[in-house]
Amino acid sequence: MTVAFVLASWRPDVPAGMERAVIAHAVGLREMSHGSLIVTADPTAPSSYRNIPVHRLRSLNVRFPCDDATLRDAIDGSAAAIGEELGRLSLLHNVYAVVYIDALWGLGRVMPTRSGVRNVLAAHVVGHDGDLRVALSHNPSAVIAPSAAVLTEAAARGYDSSTWTVVPNTLLTVPDPQTRTVREHLRTTAPARILARLGPEKGVADLLEPFAVLGRPVEIALADAPFELTDGSQGEVRRRCQALADQTPHVHLRPGLAWHEVSDWLGGASVVIVPSHAETFGLVALEAMATGTPVVAYDIGNLPHLIGDGGVIVPYSSGARGLWRAACQVLQDPVSYAATSRAAYYRSRDYWPALVANQLLKVVS
Repeated sequence: MTVAFVLASWRPDVPAGMERAVIAHAVGLREMSHGSLIVTADPTAPSSYRNIPVHRLRSLNVRFPCDDATLRDAIDGSAAAIGEELGRLSLLHNVYAVVYIDALWGLGRVMPTRSGVRNVLAAHVVGHDGDLRVALSHNPSAVIAPSAAVLTEAAARGYDSSTWTVVPNTLLTVPDPQTRTVREHLRTTAPARILARLGPEKGVADLLEPFAVLGRPVEIALADAPFELTDGSQGEVRRRCQALADQTPHVHLRPGLAWHEVSDWLGGASVVIVPSHAETFGLVALEAMATGTPVVAYDIGNLPHLIGDGGVIVPYSSGARGLWRAACQVLQDPVSYAATSRAAYYRSRDYWPALVANQLLKVVS
């Protein structure tokens, strides 16, 4: 029996939480001896990844990068064909549950009904009302979200999220814990690091405007995603970040990372700064914490709950200068730093794949 995950933009190494969460969930289920399948519309996706089969959905014809409006029109124009293809796929792979990863990008607005197959909507973000209301009108067997922050936002926007279930994101890579000696060496010598995709809501350009010297390099990995807010918006963010980095000493921009590189790169940082203006989960923070790297972030979304004493939470009202001050402070005190590093690692263990896979199985079975 197989659980299928549907996400139009999925392919390896996409710098986004939903894409990375999909493969981490699929791998976790496989480790629990359950079948997994990923369904994507991206023509560059391989036929398998990490021993998880990947199916190219040919009934949805879109070009990437793609914005929301373009994708919505393509889905609506091919809804019947998409439903038929998903039905054939379910029979072929003995699928007993389909998880639609988002009402729009996960094709939840289509969600065909088939006897014996549970439909699950994953609301990683609340998203556009026009998409979410359509998806909910299909009466999915369950609605899951990666954090209570999503449930709270949904309720504030008028949705009854009281029956939704929190199934958090999970780690794709579980690194070995670092020794205290290694972590202390990183505290004193390693660069501060930021990992983000080129979305304005990720706050990287806003972080660089009032740059503060930390006494060490600041390395920023920025990556393009197959989706964007509006056509060309990623290019605008890149140009702004590059211009700021060019005039700021000690700041180095680099391209995005492959998924298998993320853990080591974040684990080699003295501190990881997450300057996002909105985070419904916070996978970058979790992956940094799993290596013992303290995280500095705003008090928005799920980040305070996720990070806790594994980093420093800064009031959003303090702006980017508050993030820089917190990063300086966490690096200056070796005793506090060591305690924060340990707390980060142990908090991350709540999100190990086997634990989260069990939570997901309770919903989809």
